[in-house]
Amino acid sequence: PSTEPAPTAEATPEAEPTAEAPTDADTDAADADTEPAPAAEAAPADAEATSDVGVRGGLASHLLGAYRAAGEVLRGEGLDGARARVYLVVDRSGSMRGYFKDGSVQRLAEQAVALAAHLDEDATVTTVFFSTDVDGVVDLTPADLTPTRVEEINAGLGRLGRTNYHRAVEEVLAHHEKHEKADEARPALVIFQTDGPPESRTAANQALAEAAGRPVHWRFTAWGEEDGKGFDYLRKLTADRTATHFAGPTPVETPHEEFYRGILTGLTL
Repeated sequence: PSTEPAPTAEATPEAEPTAEAPTDADTDAADADTEPAPAAEAAPADAEATSDVGVRGGLASHLLGAYRAAGEVLRGEGLDGARARVYLVVDRSGSMRGYFKDGSVQRLAEQAVALAAHLDEDATVTTVFFSTDVDGVVDLTPADLTPTRVEEINAGLGRLGRTNYHRAVEEVLAHHEKHEKADEARPALVIFQTDGPPESRTAANQALAEAAGRPVHWRFTAWGEEDGKGFDYLRKLTADRTATHFAGPTPVETPHEEFYRGILTGLTL
């Protein structure tokens, strides 16, 4: 009979499964009384943000704010659950130097990738850097978009040049046409950043005219003083599926929600 306590003693370790189950969420319960609340709040927020990303590999902390803001604006615009291939076009003309230095372009790339995490299963943003010609095409994803990624890419693309919109438009159309064959129903959303007018308005108009009728939506984000004469072209732009968001002279300071409202308002996917 005295041997029976031993099984009882063996049964007590079965409390281990109970300890095992909470391990992930139980840091709060097992730690100090002050820690549970923050831990419980942070976990759902991060979990909610990354659970939607699924196979996309989750989001780094520097992308979460933009991801949540994008989700809110998408819901407000009735675009929750919409799907689109996301492109980012970045101006590398000489006047862009300061915007690369102050982190504006990095922030824009993060906003584009965070938006793609809602719109595209792979959360991949095909990014076209252009100036006089196409300087480079890079796929950005949540996994590789570190806080210094844009700076590294820009450093390897050579000298800044002129502002030939049409070359960037042609590159996006060629890329989308190639992928359209695999997924005909998937439209494209192009965030086209620039801080000035096209070198050739005629060439820009022709390139955008060729895009007419295609499921490609162009959302220009103009950096600089909105009333500047250089933005006359974008103010008067009436090409099919185009719209312009004026981000002002300090886009690095633009709140995420404001940026997404500027890009997504009135968009139909």
